[in-house]
Amino acid sequence: MVSHVNREYEENRDGYEKKLYDTRRQGKTKHKKKEQSEYFFDYSLLFIVLFLLGFGLVMIYSASSYQAFLEFEDSAHYLKKQLTACIIGLVLMIVVANIPYHFWERFYLIGYLVSAALVPVVLTPLGVESHGARRWIKIPGVGLNVQPAEVAKLCMILFLSVMVCKMGKGVRSMKGFLVMVAFPMPIVLEVYLITKNLSSAIIVLGISVLMVFVASPDYKKFIIMALLVFAAAALVVYLVVSGNDFMAFRGNRILSWLDPESDPTDTGFQTLQGLYAIGSGGVFGKGLGQSMQKLSFLPEAQNDMIFSIICEELGLFGAVAIILMFVMLLWRMMVIASNAPDLFGAMMVVGVMGHITIQAILNIAVVTATIPNTGISLPFISYGGSSVMFLLIEIGLVLSVAKRIQLKEL
Repeated sequence: MVSHVNREYEENRDGYEKKLYDTRRQGKTKHKKKEQSEYFFDYSLLFIVLFLLGFGLVMIYSASSYQAFLEFEDSAHYLKKQLTACIIGLVLMIVVANIPYHFWERFYLIGYLVSAALVPVVLTPLGVESHGARRWIKIPGVGLNVQPAEVAKLCMILFLSVMVCKMGKGVRSMKGFLVMVAFPMPIVLEVYLITKNLSSAIIVLGISVLMVFVASPDYKKFIIMALLVFAAAALVVYLVVSGNDFMAFRGNRILSWLDPESDPTDTGFQTLQGLYAIGSGGVFGKGLGQSMQKLSFLPEAQNDMIFSIICEELGLFGAVAIILMFVMLLWRMMVIASNAPDLFGAMMVVGVMGHITIQAILNIAVVTATIPNTGISLPFISYGGSSVMFLLIEIGLVLSVAKRIQLKEL
């Protein structure tokens, strides 16, 4: 019997081995396909971020080369510093993207306390003053400055994401709503009162309100809150226009916003120069590098007002293209948040999305004189190493959430 089986095997060995090889190959292929299709990486999001970073570097060099040569005798001074920050940020983004996002859940309270403790440090010898404001902390031995407000934005996203999960349905009640809004207030007040950074305080508060808004299906209280905010803003504008000097510095900015030509050499100077840049660009712009306003006419051309230079050099076409890139970025994050494996991941993505959305809208609104002037950078594009590093860390968190999404759910 055994010899018969062996003789039969020898006669058909080639056929048996081929059949066994095919079976193993099919099994490996199925297993490989299963592994490949289990999770995915959002290359669209990564491409958009890299495009915005590259475009930002080009525009920073274009907007700052003249001023950098006058001040430092190096036209690429600002470009080099921003490039260094981008490289560090990209490394941190890759590291964070490859760490399971639930790892950070245990640090939510520590992050909150650290962000609260860092803001007062700007008043110590470690604080760095620039343009009349102390908003940065110098890291000894590294040569980098960190803005505590950027740390606060990231830590607030993490903290509120965990709090929403812990409170569950309780966040929908008025008590839960008040608790969620109350937690960010100490950080918001610290950022505003200590660093005099109104725009960052608004962003931290805006991130908080947006995350609670997404977590709560009852929109009535948010509508009431929005109406109260508009009423308070209208009251402030009325008091300023009527001559009340209860907020002299901010009041002057409001007056210059309402009528920039009333003080064209002081408070209205930056607004007017930015509008001149936007208006002179036309539809297709003067051409890359051909801006006139960056030649010491427009203050902070490479930073807060870089969108004006984009409009002047690339015209309406370039401005709309950049806005569309931001829309695509936000759309990709909406897709990731909608398909996140759990509530914690979804809320983190919502927080990052809120941060980028609020900051981009405020920057463009300031540049176009839609709202009063306040220092705020355009995400990924404006000069600012601290800002771009923490934005890239936030993108790393989004990519980490995206990597845990199963393709069959999309």
